[in-house]
Parts: sequence; C-alpha cells; structure tokens
Amino acid sequence: MSMENRSIYDSDHELFRANARRFFREELEPNIEEWENASIVPREFWRSAGEKGLLCCGIPEEYGGPGADFKYNMISSEEIGYAIGGGSCGFALQSDITAYYILNHASEELKQKWLPPMVSGEIISSIAMTEPSTGSDLQAIRTTAIRDGDEYVINGQKTFITNGQHSDFVIVVCKTDPTLGAKGISLVIVETGTPGYEKGRNLDKIGQKAADTSEMFFADVRVPVGNLIGEEGKGFGYLMSELPRERLTVAFRAWAEAQRAYELTVEYTKEREAFGKPLFAQQNTAFSLADVATELAVGWAYLDQCLGKIVDGTLTAQEGAMAKLWTTEKEGKIVDTCLQFFGGYGYMREYPISRMYTDARVRRIYGGSTEIMKLFIGRSL
Repeated sequence: MSMENRSIYDSDHELFRANARRFFREELEPNIEEWENASIVPREFWRSAGEKGLLCCGIPEEYGGPGADFKYNMISSEEIGYAIGGGSCGFALQSDITAYYILNHASEELKQKWLPPMVSGEIISSIAMTEPSTGSDLQAIRTTAIRDGDEYVINGQKTFITNGQHSDFVIVVCKTDPTLGAKGISLVIVETGTPGYEKGRNLDKIGQKAADTSEMFFADVRVPVGNLIGEEGKGFGYLMSELPRERLTVAFRAWAEAQRAYELTVEYTKEREAFGKPLFAQQNTAFSLADVATELAVGWAYLDQCLGKIVDGTLTAQEGAMAKLWTTEKEGKIVDTCLQFFGGYGYMREYPISRMYTDARVRRIYGGSTEIMKLFIGRSL
C-alpha cells in the first residue's frame, strides 16, 4: 500500500504532494541533525515553506491564503510525517490548528492582522493549553485573564508549548471567570514582547528534538480586550470544536511516519543478508512485514474516510478520537517492529529508524493522550 494516488486525492493534490516531498527532502532532511543539535529549526525554513505554499493551505484568499480544500493540509501533514525528522517541524500546529481558531472564531481585525503573515511564514504561532499541574483536564487550568477596563490582566504559567521559542504570538487558554469552571474559559492572544510575558527554557525532549518546546510565564500581562478570540466564556467550546481537526492531523502524520518506517525496512531487509540470504527472504520477515502492510492499508482507508467527512463538515469528535487512538498506538508498534529488523543499527541515531522510534512516542500523549481518547470514545458508546 502506497501513500500516493489514493482515491481521496486527485491529480492536483498529487502534484502538490510531489512539490511538498521535494521541499522536505531538499530543505529538511539534509539539515535535521544540525537543527536537532540546536534544538530548533531556523525561521528561514518557515519562510521558505510559506513561499512554496505549504503553510495554511485552507486559509481563504481574502486573508492571504490559497483557499484550497483541507485535503491539501493533510497532504502537507502526510509529507511532514513521511520526511525524516519531520516530527520536529511545527508547521501543522500553525496550518491546521492555530490558524483555524483565528479563522473560525476571531474578529475580522484579528483575522486581517495575523492570518496573512501566518500563511507566508513571517509569523509563527503557538497555543498554550497545558500547565505544570494540568494536562488533559483543561477545566482545571489556573491561568487567569481578569478584565480591567479595556484590558485583560493575565497571570499564570504554561508548559510543553510547541513553537514556544519562535512564536510571535500565543493563544492563551485562560479563565476570564475562575468561578465558572469550563464556562469561564476564554482564548486570548498575547504577543511576544508584551511586558510581563516571558518565555522559559527550550525543553530537552527524547524525540522531535528540533521542535522548540517551551515554558511560558505571565505576570500581570496586560493586553487589549480586542485580543479575545470570540466571546468570553466560550473558549472551552471552541477547543472542543477544533480538537477533531487537531487529532486528525496528528493521525495523518503518525501514519505517514509508519509508512516511511515500513518502506525503509523493506528496502533494508532486501539488502541485508543473514544465514546466507536476504533478511527479506526469511519467513519471519515476510510474515511481519505482511502484517504491517495490511495494517497500513486498513489505516489509510479509515483516515481517508475521516478526511472526506471533515471536508464535508460531518466528522464527529468520536471519529477524530478513534483516528488518533488507533494510528498513534499502531504507529508505535509498527516502528518498533521495523526497528527490530535493523538489529543494533536500529539503535544508532545515525539510522533514520531510531529517530522515528523516539519521535513517535509523544503522539500518544499530545493532542489528547491514549487514555483520554479511550475515555472520550467510551462516553459516546
């Protein structure tokens, strides 16, 4: 089963895929080791992606985007997952998540201000949900944004924020009324450089090491009330409405990385000999890779079904959760199976399969952990 030429996509989509794959092969893969050592990708990489039309594909032309259907976003996500080291690329957070909070819920003024430079890669964004004492339970966040005249005064702390070091603005998930629980949650934009807003250290991770991931601190940070996304107290609802898209894009990246791991393993086992013949000719190898090939085919079929539904506006939150649960769990097992065929070489960082192994692990955590996915799905039964 190949990623290319699936029936969900047409020839224009596949042409876009070819351009995206060429971009990541030429501009990401040769540099990933250097960027991992620096724990960050350069801003020039973002601008280059913007110039080539790889960011925020679904943003309408009136806001500087190409106005393409969401399938282009998913091809970009697939090619990020397929690229060696693509897990370190924070494009999907901007293209598939923060851009849609602004497009779907923000004021016209905020759309005009932020979306065009997000499309071009001149501006990098992040969203701050997680806190040191609050992960999956968003209703328990402690960061507050209390109104004072025409401003909000923000206090609190966030952690594990993707694009945190680079971000020019962050969408802060906070409580504008701490007494109301989920009904008091709002989304407020804070620009880098605002007094009282400080970025902490660039966190050292076991995988996706070139992705800048940060702590954030807010001490009496004052921002205009116009920085509110949508309405006060509606933030939790906005988060729930956008999460299916976030979970689907994680699933597509996970499955594309599993696909690349499989392809690399087939290639390696055909070249590597053991006991006088290629590993690929051993029955255990054939049986194991047959299982992987079958799982990949089944996974793509379900993901394509979900993609068709999100384009039509009919994807349910449960279906998005199922996609993330199944693909991220299976990805971990597939990459582990593939690494085993490389033997000791698979444990060496110079081999791409080792990077895939560590990069894959976090996908069972961010965007909603495996346990939260099961809990969410279970409640819908």
